[in-house]
Amino acid sequence: MNAQEIISSIEEKHLKTDLPTIYVGDTIKVGVRISEGGKERVQPYEGTVIAMRRSGINKTVTVRRIFQGIGVERVFLLHSPKVASIKVLRRGKARRAKLYYLRDRVGKATRLKQRFDRSL
Repeated sequence: MNAQEIISSIEEKHLKTDLPTIYVGDTIKVGVRISEGGKERVQPYEGTVIAMRRSGINKTVTVRRIFQGIGVERVFLLHSPKVASIKVLRRGKARRAKLYYLRDRVGKATRLKQRFDRSL
């Protein structure tokens, strides 16, 4: 066994199998585990997927939302133990892989058309 095979065999154990199929443009709700003191709770973070990077155990999604009039982006490592759950709320119609142009838009201009040909 070479080094790449050893690494991939170790990574396979940590891959999540219950993840939904996510596309760029989708509106998703990510449950993030947060530990405060000795307690742990799940905090939801809802927004639009504007970018996806890498593959396998390193797969990340960038989620953007508007909070109190300011755009906030978070990058989530999908297979991380900090990510408790991911739910797709609506499918968005995007014609490109990265939706960075949404950063310059405000209000209703940030909305994407909804897709109905892909199931939730």
